[in-house]
Amino acid sequence: MQAADNKLTKTLQLIENSRLIDNEKVYLAETVLASTVLCFDFGEQRIGVAVGEHLLATANPLTTIDNESNEIRFQLISELIKEWQPKLLVVGLPLNTDGTEHAVTQLCKKFARRLNGRFNIPVILVDERYSSVDASDLLNKSGIKGRAQKAMLDQVAAQTILQSYFDSI
Repeated sequence: MQAADNKLTKTLQLIENSRLIDNEKVYLAETVLASTVLCFDFGEQRIGVAVGEHLLATANPLTTIDNESNEIRFQLISELIKEWQPKLLVVGLPLNTDGTEHAVTQLCKKFARRLNGRFNIPVILVDERYSSVDASDLLNKSGIKGRAQKAMLDQVAAQTILQSYFDSI
């Protein structure tokens, strides 16, 4: 029981210190901590998607949305949300190595706000520095190297972002 209380306390602290987007104020920690989470590694060309469960605190790569059309991207995301029924969305926030923002940071924040607005699911922005490097290392260790990584890199990067979220709580 105390472990669950500690996890709830850590989660609430994370929420207070993180970048939570919840326009309709639907975030309820007790519900979220017993739910599925979808994570997005936003990119201008591709979006990597990972899935995980709070109870298991383990992230898994799911898919890569390889389309630049926002209409198609959100249609595919809608299908994933219907299938997985998440109570929280995590979006990797791209930052420079010194923690400052750059051009894609603003696009990513806009994407996160749109997710929250369209699906009425709370969104947490999580620092994603080095997620692609970590993802490439994981794929190299799995024997997937060079150009063969392209198809999986974004979803494995989303997995590393989601796993860092779980590890932080």
